[in-house]
Amino acid sequence: MSDIVTNHKARRDYAILDTYEAGIVLHGTEVKSLRAGKGQIADAFAKVEKEAIWLYGARIDEYSHGNRQNHHITAPRKLLLHKAEIRKLTEAAAAKGNALVPLSFYWKNGKVKVALAVGHGKQDYDRRDDLRKRDDDREMKRATLRKFKN
Repeated sequence: MSDIVTNHKARRDYAILDTYEAGIVLHGTEVKSLRAGKGQIADAFAKVEKEAIWLYGARIDEYSHGNRQNHHITAPRKLLLHKAEIRKLTEAAAAKGNALVPLSFYWKNGKVKVALAVGHGKQDYDRRDDLRKRDDDREMKRATLRKFKN
């Protein structure tokens, strides 16, 4: 599985509670544009509407060799999930502070899939704690490497 597009903001801004794999409804020019690596999901989010989940804010650039029937760049795109998964996601998204966030687009058996996560928004102090923890881990690794090097 190679990632086509990754949402680096998602893990920074949200504590990921659960992840799901979803299919996505795309036009041919959208798939060709994604094959060329022309996509962005940094500001994307998913929303439950009428027992279906839609992805908003995902940007798939126009295909360079497309014709007048080229796709719209930021059109909402339907995500394909089982009914039970949609029910779980609906309940999870209804909780205060939770959001449905795409983590990445990737290829699986020649089809584009979306890694969709239920995330709880982090506060500023949560982000600072994560940075402090990462710095502490880095310092600990450096110290152990110095110890074994000498």
